[in-house]
Amino acid sequence: MLICRSGGAGDGTYAKDKLGNDIKLEEWLQTHGPNDRTLAQGLKGDPTYLVVEQDKTLASYGINAVCTHLGCVVPWNGAENKFICPCHGSQYNNQGKVVRGPAPLVSADPVYILLLSD
Repeated sequence: MLICRSGGAGDGTYAKDKLGNDIKLEEWLQTHGPNDRTLAQGLKGDPTYLVVEQDKTLASYGINAVCTHLGCVVPWNGAENKFICPCHGSQYNNQGKVVRGPAPLVSADPVYILLLSD
């Protein structure tokens, strides 16, 4: 998955916002603070969380938001600092690793993000 620094070009799948527009790094970081996890359209249109680190940089990975149990979209719960599936209660830590089932304890690999320069 790719994120444009400004108007960059390249091969791959660009992360998109909820309206389907390419996400541009500078604009994204201006409106998303430290420890933010916000859904974007990732690979194959899958809902993917983009993560802003404590130092206000974009993490080098995204987190696929689809539960590995039955495929529900898992929302971020900031108050508990984890993802909690509304369907059957599976829980994932702040990096998307399963900490409580019924989801299998081995989760999918993270989606790696490439930041493009001009």
